[in-house]
Amino acid sequence: MCAQMQEKSCKPAERANEGRQWTQVLGVIVIAIGCMSVGFMWSWSSPFSMVLSQDKVNYDITEADTANFLIFQPLGMIFTSFFFFKLSEYLGTKKSIWILAIPHLISWIIVLFAVSKWDFYASRFMAGMGDTIFFCAGPPYIGEITTPKVRGYCGFIPVMATFFGSLLITVLGSYVDIKTTSYICMVPSLLFIGLMSFLPETPHQLIKDGKLEQAKSSLKWLLRKPDIEEDFLSLKADVEQQLADGGTFRNLVTISNNRRALRAGLLLRCGQQFSGVSIFLNYAQMIFQMAGSNLSPQISSIIFLTTSGVCGLACSAGIEKFGRRPALTLSTAGCGVILLVMSVYFALDQYHVIPLDALSWFPLAGMLAYVMMFSTGLGIVPTVMLGELFTGNMKYKSLAVLALAFGVAVFIASNIFTLLTTYVGLYGPFFVYGISCLATMVLGLKWVPETKGKTLAEIQLALKK
Repeated sequence: MCAQMQEKSCKPAERANEGRQWTQVLGVIVIAIGCMSVGFMWSWSSPFSMVLSQDKVNYDITEADTANFLIFQPLGMIFTSFFFFKLSEYLGTKKSIWILAIPHLISWIIVLFAVSKWDFYASRFMAGMGDTIFFCAGPPYIGEITTPKVRGYCGFIPVMATFFGSLLITVLGSYVDIKTTSYICMVPSLLFIGLMSFLPETPHQLIKDGKLEQAKSSLKWLLRKPDIEEDFLSLKADVEQQLADGGTFRNLVTISNNRRALRAGLLLRCGQQFSGVSIFLNYAQMIFQMAGSNLSPQISSIIFLTTSGVCGLACSAGIEKFGRRPALTLSTAGCGVILLVMSVYFALDQYHVIPLDALSWFPLAGMLAYVMMFSTGLGIVPTVMLGELFTGNMKYKSLAVLALAFGVAVFIASNIFTLLTTYVGLYGPFFVYGISCLATMVLGLKWVPETKGKTLAEIQLALKK
């Protein structure tokens, strides 16, 4: 939120007009319910790929067929990114995030009646469409309804909801059949549709649309202040300045602050995916089965995702305290080193260089160490910062470009995993992902700005320097 929504120190007599924050937190929590569905979609393949390939009574699907699940989901993202930015500009911020539930509900309905691999491919494609909607509309909505303080300590909640969704789908997939799981996973989407109806459109969007009185009402609802005139005038000036700067795709690269924001966003999104996280979420059970862990693949993947959520929750306060850049640097460095060490382990195991029977616990321990370091920054910082980096006139176009890049990155990263695992061995993709993490660390120090405690207007000023 821009400068007028910034927390200010007040004298006791002025505190009555400080406002309250619970409505902003409520808005973030509602978005987080929608994010649970994103978590369901991203980790659905982990438990159910094995189920589908082994169930020859109800499905005629091979392991090779299930390997394509992670390909069709990013294809859906790529397809949607070409037109959703235009739809978002027409609908506005709230309605854009609201329709997130539609492709996800369609995806679950397809699964209920699916019998062939093509049915599941269509379901994965629809899931990817829903993911693009969230990545394009979720961060802007959160960024525009929250103060810097609320965005700092609550911005991690949607990410945690995504991790929780991944954990829940893994647990359900280990003990419940596919159709029952689909019915259960529809509940958050339906709940999200209902709760979003009670949230307002963002003041930024309403000012952009010329609905000034509605913008004042929205701002008053969010800030819970009796007098919001000064806040409103400051916000109005910021939005008008952003609109005056122009909002074409050309402006995305010709205007310095837009170009720097896009460069940072591309690094954050692509660096996150080339760390291998999507592959680990989708193929967790298969990876643990291939690695020969002394625990079952189901239990190992549940432990992996539980650790991910707990560590993310524990690290969120530290990210706000110490800043985004230090957290990102620590996270990418740690993930890179751990993945390279695991690559060495898998190479030694594959070529029988030394006996590793006594280290059968290492794959799970390594993945837990990876997810701990991932949660310290790489898992949270990109999502939080994408709601902060872009101006109101560029947000949909820029986030559509990032959604396209995200889908391409997932597509490439998944094919790297499949091809290198098949023709080189499990150590191959771990080596590539490890090097990618270290490259992200180096470039992040150069390209990613610090946004901790800054309003959206202040961040744009910093990007212009």
